[in-house]
Amino acid sequence: MLKALPPFPFHRLPVASSKRRIRCCRMSTNPAPICPKFIPAEGGGNINSTSKFEGIRFSLVSYNILAQVYVRSALYPHSPSACLKWKNRSDAVLTVLKSLGADFLCLQELDNEDFYKGNMETEGYSSLYIQRSGQKRDGCGIFYKISCAELLVEDRIDYNELVNSIKDGSSCGDDQNNTLGAGNNDSDLKSGLWSKKDSRDHGDLNDPYIRLKRDCVGIMAAFRLNGPFDHVVIVATTHLYWDPELADVKLAQAKYLSSRLAEFRTQVSDRYDCVPSVIVVGDFNSVPGDKVYQYLTLRCPKSATLVECIEEHPIPLCSVYASTRGEPRFTNCTPDFTDTLDYIFFSPSDHIKPVSILELPDADSPSVVGCLPNYYHPSDHIPIGAEFEITKD
Repeated sequence: MLKALPPFPFHRLPVASSKRRIRCCRMSTNPAPICPKFIPAEGGGNINSTSKFEGIRFSLVSYNILAQVYVRSALYPHSPSACLKWKNRSDAVLTVLKSLGADFLCLQELDNEDFYKGNMETEGYSSLYIQRSGQKRDGCGIFYKISCAELLVEDRIDYNELVNSIKDGSSCGDDQNNTLGAGNNDSDLKSGLWSKKDSRDHGDLNDPYIRLKRDCVGIMAAFRLNGPFDHVVIVATTHLYWDPELADVKLAQAKYLSSRLAEFRTQVSDRYDCVPSVIVVGDFNSVPGDKVYQYLTLRCPKSATLVECIEEHPIPLCSVYASTRGEPRFTNCTPDFTDTLDYIFFSPSDHIKPVSILELPDADSPSVVGCLPNYYHPSDHIPIGAEFEITKD
């Protein structure tokens, strides 16, 4: 005969203290990367003004995203180790790029290009890419919104072609042999900036063929902007050589860039019967006021006439930041070097003007204290950008 079991004694199960529960369940919450915003190019104004504008407006960002091949904890001991891991850095870079949402994204030190290409395609971007020469694994890329612009034609710049100017005796805007070895005008560039690069790739610098062969590249393309009227813009991005001891090589590269841009602009103008605007951006590894900057911005010697200056500069350019709120205090921030190396240049005319620029952190901003990269900034550079307005010819 079945018997009823006695009541099962009820015992309250122990509950972990809230303190212990939090400790067991807490997940790492690192700061999110900072996503800068566009601000009026000059004091006052409102970039989101509802007043009717009948021209074309587009935005562009330039960003050296720091190639992963250069990321080693020994070179960035000031950076939290988690910030240097590819998964964390790539996610942070993507977050910044997507948040910026610029019509053109010009990237330097772009490696793992397929990763960025695939992720940005889902955001409505198409892209162009050129890898550095030799054994280098990074390069330059232009990502553009298909809804904003139509690609017409592209061309690539390989600065190793400067070697040919010595072989055939030709020059590039100046006597190349006189330019080379002219001395270092980048004495204010501290050596610590360049520690991530390998100085062993120099070779015999007395040999001009070796001196000029630095495996640096650039890419330029002509786009027809979508808008109420036809307008073609040439967008170029590049990364000049890094070493302050080879300032003459950087100047030679700047002159070659200017010459190639002028040729490309003529070809585009003839083929599409237009007067294209020209925008050149990138990491020029040159501080404001040095020879590269002076050359590109048409700062000729006082003894030169305006005609001589124009003949010397195939495409006179103007810096967006310098012409509005002033050059940034820095675009590269490491313990041994903090200064401006990145620029947005444009060919000034009556039909194009910058109306907003990307806001940059102050030198004492908490986001840059301790230098870069960090959780707030996934690269040792910060992005720069501008929004332009185009009026009808």
